[in-house]
Amino acid sequence: MEKIIYGIQQVGIGVSNLKTAWKWYKEYLGFDIRIFEDNTVAELMLPYTGGEPQQRHAALALNMQGGGGMEIWQYKGRTPQMPEIHVQIGDYGIFAAKLKSPNVQKAYEYFKAKGVEVASQPNRDCNGNNHFFIKDPFGNYFDIYEDTSVFVNKKRVTSGMGGALVGVSKIEDSLRVYQTILGYDKVVCDKTGKFDDLTTLPGGDGNFRRVLLTHSQPRSGGFAEFFGPSFIELVQCTDRIPSKIFKNRFWGDLGFIHLCFDMKNMDALEKVCNSQGFPFTVNSNVKHNDKGSFDMGEAAGHFTYIEDPDGTLIEFVEAHRVPLVKPLGIQLNMDKRDPHKPIPRWIIKMLSLKKANDI
Repeated sequence: MEKIIYGIQQVGIGVSNLKTAWKWYKEYLGFDIRIFEDNTVAELMLPYTGGEPQQRHAALALNMQGGGGMEIWQYKGRTPQMPEIHVQIGDYGIFAAKLKSPNVQKAYEYFKAKGVEVASQPNRDCNGNNHFFIKDPFGNYFDIYEDTSVFVNKKRVTSGMGGALVGVSKIEDSLRVYQTILGYDKVVCDKTGKFDDLTTLPGGDGNFRRVLLTHSQPRSGGFAEFFGPSFIELVQCTDRIPSKIFKNRFWGDLGFIHLCFDMKNMDALEKVCNSQGFPFTVNSNVKHNDKGSFDMGEAAGHFTYIEDPDGTLIEFVEAHRVPLVKPLGIQLNMDKRDPHKPIPRWIIKMLSLKKANDI
């Protein structure tokens, strides 16, 4: 068996108030499908939660236009901490989540009309594609870029997650994770210098090396068609020494806490990670059943984490059970499916029944 990566399942976002954040992401970004909600204790993230289990409330939300979701995450037993630093682009970690848009210009006009903080005007990225940045009320940046593929047309200006902009110390070292392990084998662009599209961002007037990666072949099987293509943009400062965004903080504190991939064959993935020198730092198999199945409210799966060379957390989830229609007890058993066969569109569309107005 070989590892299969279906795509970006979600980007984790630490917030101080889950209800408030959910309402904003639903209203302005269209993330209104609640896949699961879990209000329990995070027992297995001890390397990143001060060595102690932590009470938390989390929910996974999707936008049915397609793309990855967002896991909105709030501590319940402690006050989530802000970064020690004034975060700038190029600092080590996830500076911005990439968000798909069927029409960038319309998205820009929409956010301006709605009073959302627009952090830059539409401009060309390092590959010449149109994009711009917004900032949510909680301090998180989103890179809105054009992707005309839509799974279910809800007539929204944005779809789901399509990647991340990640600050790194040395791009060559980081490629061992993002290319070799995650399969972003195609270099879309690799440029060094000053960039007009970054100048309005914190620290964006500096000098950078930017490498934009994608996968050369479409991902297939499972939910791959829903997630769609995605991009990782590695940004390396060439004129200053950055800081770690999560220095002296816990996973789950404020900001982008991880990048999560939906996948199959965790044992095969572990061998690849070990061969590249990036072993699992968290593995739900340790405390749960022989499949590593971990209950997450209505859903269940096996999850693991690795760190990239600068400590950015990357999560892998091998789903075992995906709830579809809770009142009728209808769920998708992923263990019984051919991992290379795509889930039929009509089944995925049933997730629309999980629309939620609030938490």
